[in-house]
Amino acid sequence: MSGPRLVGVLGGMGPAATVDFYGKLVEETAAACDQAHVPVVIWGDPRVPDRSQSLLGDGEDPTPYLRRGIEGLRRAGCEVLAVPCNTAHAFVPRLADEAGLELVSIIEVTADALAADGVRGVGVLATSGTLRAGLYADALRHRGVAVIEPDEPGQRQVMAAIGAVKSGGAGPAHRRALAEVCRSLTDRGAERIVTACTELVLALDGTGVPVPVVDPARLLARRVADLALSRETRSPHVSNDARYRVYSSRSPSSSECGSP
Repeated sequence: MSGPRLVGVLGGMGPAATVDFYGKLVEETAAACDQAHVPVVIWGDPRVPDRSQSLLGDGEDPTPYLRRGIEGLRRAGCEVLAVPCNTAHAFVPRLADEAGLELVSIIEVTADALAADGVRGVGVLATSGTLRAGLYADALRHRGVAVIEPDEPGQRQVMAAIGAVKSGGAGPAHRRALAEVCRSLTDRGAERIVTACTELVLALDGTGVPVPVVDPARLLARRVADLALSRETRSPHVSNDARYRVYSSRSPSSSECGSP
């Protein structure tokens, strides 16, 4: 059957980030009706063990849970895989290959956009596990982009904000603390701040940050929409908007839309 490719979203890590990603996928699809949107199956399993703790050697291996979710999406007929959890990308590429799904990597999509924009230095806010695994460091340095990470006190503030979002308790104090960490990264040469944990964009609105804040979840949504709807992939260059929020120029034909 021709038409849009079915997208599998491996979510639940955490639930709020999964909801946020799906909303962005809807926003990044220029559709005039239901039928023109991306078809999606969401696997939202919050029981997946903490990915960061596992990478730090202090937690259960999440691989069996991730494999179960990916296999479930494959059985549902999904062809494209999106994972709105940065830290999980230390585990999912191999599992996606095993299942025969095309993974759209949130890491690679973000690195592509930053390199295309000519950025030379990036401040990365992420879980300690993501930093330890070098997920963004490897991808960005390969593209000639320097990576600047928080110092130890700053990283504690980042992890506190992530935990607050997961528990539903993120507030102004967390936003102020994150903005302070961002300013310190900017002082050290960061031209952009990457919210390299999908919870962080829910706690940091860019207020008080002197450089644009990059939202990998939105970049992932944009790339997934392009791929699923078989559009020609556009240049990853983005505008100077603080969220790198760029909408598709695609307009659905009347044949794609039925009754509401």
